[in-house]
Amino acid sequence: MATRCLVFLVGLLAGFHLWAAPMPMMDHGRMRMDMSGRMVMGQNTDRLPPGCRRISEEVEITVKAGHKYARPFPGTMFGYSDHEWRVEPCAKVTVTLVNEDQVRHQWMLHDLPEEVYPRGMFHLEVTGPGEVTGTFIAPAEDRTYLVHCDIPQHTEKGMKAQLVVGKGSGVLPGIPGISEPAVKYDAARPKGADLVDAAAGSETERDRNPFLSGMLVLGIVLAIVGAPYFLRWLGERFFGMTGRELNAYLFERIMALACQGIAVFRSLWQRLRPGSA
Repeated sequence: MATRCLVFLVGLLAGFHLWAAPMPMMDHGRMRMDMSGRMVMGQNTDRLPPGCRRISEEVEITVKAGHKYARPFPGTMFGYSDHEWRVEPCAKVTVTLVNEDQVRHQWMLHDLPEEVYPRGMFHLEVTGPGEVTGTFIAPAEDRTYLVHCDIPQHTEKGMKAQLVVGKGSGVLPGIPGISEPAVKYDAARPKGADLVDAAAGSETERDRNPFLSGMLVLGIVLAIVGAPYFLRWLGERFFGMTGRELNAYLFERIMALACQGIAVFRSLWQRLRPGSA
């Protein structure tokens, strides 16, 4: 009995050790992954891209991903701890992605030479809290490359960055804290200031178009002056009519207008019809 208990206890401890220990990543050449949701695609530690004769430098990058990194950027939900990295052409770059959220995040680099990188991509991925490390070699030309998370809506919600190789090729649009924002936000502005600006813009538009402003004032004046005469005419015209008589009069007027419209349309049709000349 004691022997059985001892064997059961040893097995239980061994099972707990295997469950608690980090799972090793399966290596499939350019792709490494494990069952816990960590993945590296496009791994390249030694194959030089076209135009590179040697490794120019070795760079290590640690980037954190999570909800809290979106707080400085209004309108975003997820973010990276950094949004720009600079390396020399032909640099050997080792990236460690640290996911601090309970959801899946990625660090994807696009438009790499397809001779070296399948589909032109280097890809890190972590599901839930954890980290993963991968290595790639930067291309030889000066260029700015897009980095983002390809999980649906994560890019649109703030997970965009750029890798500048050498002198780069400009600033990519929509990079939080790097690109010029499409809509500037000032936290010190009081609530409702945008509405005030919109109203001021409307007034400025009216000032630039005095004709519309004058027509509006003239219409208001005519409405005020003509309202008593119009009401008096209505009273004289319809005073004493019963409901049936009023309905008959309105129906008669509507039918007369409809007949006039049909007559005008028929006349125009006869004039414009082919062969009418």
